[in-house]
Amino acid sequence: MKTPQPARYHSGSYAWFRAAAERGDPYAQFNLALLYRASDLLAPDPPCAYFWMERSALQGLAFAQNHLGVMLYTGEGVAASDGQAVRWFRAAALQGEVAAQQNLGMMYRNGRGVLANAEMALAWFFRAAEQGSARAQGLIGAAYLYGEGVRVDTLLALAWLRKAAMRNDARAQFHLGVMYQQGWCVATDAAQAVAWWRQAAAQQLAMAERMLGLAYAQGCGVAADAARAYAWLRRAAIQDDAEAQFNLALLLAQGCGVAQDAAQACVWYRCAANQSHMLAQYNLACMVAAGEGVPADPVQARSLYQQAAEQGWAAAQFNLAVMYQQGLGGASSQALALLWYRCAARQGQPQACQYLATLVRTERRCRSAGLGWQRCRRSKQARRQLQLQA
Repeated sequence: MKTPQPARYHSGSYAWFRAAAERGDPYAQFNLALLYRASDLLAPDPPCAYFWMERSALQGLAFAQNHLGVMLYTGEGVAASDGQAVRWFRAAALQGEVAAQQNLGMMYRNGRGVLANAEMALAWFFRAAEQGSARAQGLIGAAYLYGEGVRVDTLLALAWLRKAAMRNDARAQFHLGVMYQQGWCVATDAAQAVAWWRQAAAQQLAMAERMLGLAYAQGCGVAADAARAYAWLRRAAIQDDAEAQFNLALLLAQGCGVAQDAAQACVWYRCAANQSHMLAQYNLACMVAAGEGVPADPVQARSLYQQAAEQGWAAAQFNLAVMYQQGLGGASSQALALLWYRCAARQGQPQACQYLATLVRTERRCRSAGLGWQRCRRSKQARRQLQLQA
């Protein structure tokens, strides 16, 4: 959410704004609310800030309406309400308030307080962009780049993203870097991609910090430097970027650019796994199962394998099948084991394919010998003990 920054106030501001606000002046009410939100004069008081911001917004002041929408969106001084936030963003946007137009577009884009509608989001971004919002220009460029509410058009994407990036919009700089990395509408240029990501990373954009870290790790567009790769990935990981957390854990597990530390690798794998990162869930499950960096815990390992398996990772599906078959980390279930073997085999997982092929051959031999399937299931060959795959 974008909202104007409060101005600095002198020591007599509070008394003047308070008196004028109580007389009903909307501008004084707005400025008094800003004082209560964040200033050097008063301790933050979110409920008072909301009270006065609402008084000003009700009198039609667009700046106040946008601020009020932000407070309702974040739950500052009032219970969070996306629906009410949309109401106030729309009121301000219809008055031409550029930040509110951008914020309303984001609500439509993300489906917060309204049904997600990429076309409506883009319409509001265009209104803000026409008033010179670099952020809105970057959002339009990203929409053309990825086909959000409009057909993919890399030429228009390049034009909008370059316009926003030259005005120092960090996300536009990031996407422009991606275009140079992938060679979309421009000649592939890894060095140019790194240059744009560096500008965005200087503004602490986690995605750009991650891509810069990966560039240093791979020596793509810049000389390989494992220590710098670790430093940039850690900056992004601290900002809760799941992909950066996963790659940081890989560096720690392998000892690339930093001393090998399995325990710290588990910490970062867990952070990414908690954000549903499939490979982080799988790698962490392997470490937990083997007791690497953490005490061995088959129950937790089985749960993590399950999470990765449900997202379609074949190796996790195979390991989960083994755990169900052998009763590791919980009750055994031959039916569930067979289910997960089949899921893994459909993706070509070799051990699962081999196991199922052995079952089929054993069943055929049993049937040709006139034996029942139940006896076949008890054959040593079909019940052989499989090992988890790392």
